Amino acid sequence: MTKSNKAPDSCRLDTPNASVTGRKIPWVPLLPYQKAAIERSDRFTWNCWSRQTGKSFTFSLRRLIRGLHRRRNQIILSAGERQSREVMHKVRMHCHAMQIHASWTGSSIMNGATFKSLEATLPNGVRILALPANPMTARGFTGDVFLDEFAMHRDDAEIWAALFPTLLRGDGELDVASTPRGKGNLFYRMRDNPQFATSLVTLRDAIDQGLQANESELRDGIGDEFAWRQEFCCEFLDEAYAFMPLDMIHNCESRDASVAINWDLLRLHGVEVFVGIDIGRFRDLTAIWLWRRDGATYTTIGVETLENTPFDEQEAMIAEVLSQRAVRRCCIDASGIGLHLSERLVERFGAHSVEPVVFTLAAKSRMASTLRIQAERGALQIPSDRAIVEDWHSVTRTASAGGSVRFEADRNKNGHADRFWAAALGLTAAEGCGPMGADFATDGRLRFGGAGIW
Repeated sequence: MTKSNKAPDSCRLDTPNASVTGRKIPWVPLLPYQKAAIERSDRFTWNCWSRQTGKSFTFSLRRLIRGLHRRRNQIILSAGERQSREVMHKVRMHCHAMQIHASWTGSSIMNGATFKSLEATLPNGVRILALPANPMTARGFTGDVFLDEFAMHRDDAEIWAALFPTLLRGDGELDVASTPRGKGNLFYRMRDNPQFATSLVTLRDAIDQGLQANESELRDGIGDEFAWRQEFCCEFLDEAYAFMPLDMIHNCESRDASVAINWDLLRLHGVEVFVGIDIGRFRDLTAIWLWRRDGATYTTIGVETLENTPFDEQEAMIAEVLSQRAVRRCCIDASGIGLHLSERLVERFGAHSVEPVVFTLAAKSRMASTLRIQAERGALQIPSDRAIVEDWHSVTRTASAGGSVRFEADRNKNGHADRFWAAALGLTAAEGCGPMGADFATDGRLRFGGAGIW
């Protein structure tokens, strides 16, 4: 913990009957670091807190109490609409616990764009608004502000440019709180801003102050030392060694992509689907990635993972995918334990449909580079899924003194970058595949799908 001032007596929570503007409010149980954050009177605060320590709970309560005390509207900007709903749910719980009557509304607002607004109106007319953050929402409202998980905001620099001048002119207060996400964002750069009082709360700090959490269980569960140090130890780690930085991965996320396999789409004529399969058995996952190609864009229409699954069951699952009408080509891992399964699938579907790929250094370099180049072009759409993000981000690229390049990833409970390599194999399958010709599928004897002259 660092720079902090105590709030005036009207905002103190020392007793079970604290007062806000002369109004008695019931006591809310808080841990010491939460109480200190709520009571401070600093106008601008920067707060780097671990996950699971109650950031949104604490700062939504702070803004509720400060709003009542200052008789000033409170604006909560979150990374997305879902996060806005979650924070406003906490505000509702605070009002219920403190026996504060409030009216609640939700609406769409038009201001050059449409977005969802959740609003609470307090007894003294103060409004609390929860909004998904973008430069337009930051510019369109006046009041004190809470930037929730600011490191996760996509347009952080534009939001800041639109927001801060209005706070300076209007005697506004600002709380910025987040867990770190690398060094390539405004939240990291703000930590040395002398205008801000700062606080740092790691998971260990919170546990020492009474948070009920199992540190070893959480560390084993996340299974990724990079993620553990950043998410729970509040370290801003340099992503220079990551082959795909988090920003690049997050820019690929799309609501049009899906983890669940779209079987209806796979049965359609005129759809182009390419499949990548990374084979695992005991130590690693088998990952099956399906890309739909639409012009220059590749959209994920399914990601299936199989853990500790017998090879006969794996073959049956893969065959069900490859026999669908829309599937044009598949590249499959033929290294080590994948060799036998890849040979069986080639025999079953033909070498024109299934290409075995041995994971040599050269092959891995080519496939990984293809995936990254397509990501840089904005051509990839992937689901917003934590396991996928961690898998893609876990791959590192290192060069030896002799100039050879290696792509590596830590093996953990989430796999061994299996989803990354399955996605890369799927893009490799699409390489060199020109416009779709006759539609056919093979499973043993050749069966024609009734397209073209057939």
